[in-house]
Amino acid sequence: MSPKWGYSVTGLDEGKTAKASGRDLRISPKAAREVCHAIQNLNLDDAKRVLQEAIEKKRPIPYKRHRKEVPHRHGLQGWSSGKFPVKAAGEVLEVLENAEANAEFKGLDLERLRVTHAAVQRARRLRRYIPRAFGRSSPYFDQLTHVEIVLEEAS
Repeated sequence: MSPKWGYSVTGLDEGKTAKASGRDLRISPKAAREVCHAIQNLNLDDAKRVLQEAIEKKRPIPYKRHRKEVPHRHGLQGWSSGKFPVKAAGEVLEVLENAEANAEFKGLDLERLRVTHAAVQRARRLRRYIPRAFGRSSPYFDQLTHVEIVLEEAS
């Protein structure tokens, strides 16, 4: 039996929206949160361009939370600290393309689509240990992440 995934957004008009989610992705929740915040309220083409430029390391993604150790980057408008989260941007781009395919299947106009909801939740943690010298071990944990994206057709 396959699980039923829920979404954190409610009250959507099913005729004008398309949604997609990526579950248990092996990306950092912090990087995924900043990437999703960067594409929020953008048109579909603009969001895809922002993610593609971040993957190619041409445009940094601004880091707005927990940024003590985050360096400054040239090219950020209105913000100083940022990074190039290549892995997170690639995974979010894949989820965005899935949402686009769902919108195309529903018959929505791709030119008028906007990212109205992009959310990230922490998923389970894969706990492993690496053996070290003198019979000790060190933790080697992987944090998994859930990403959900909703596209809405603008009126």
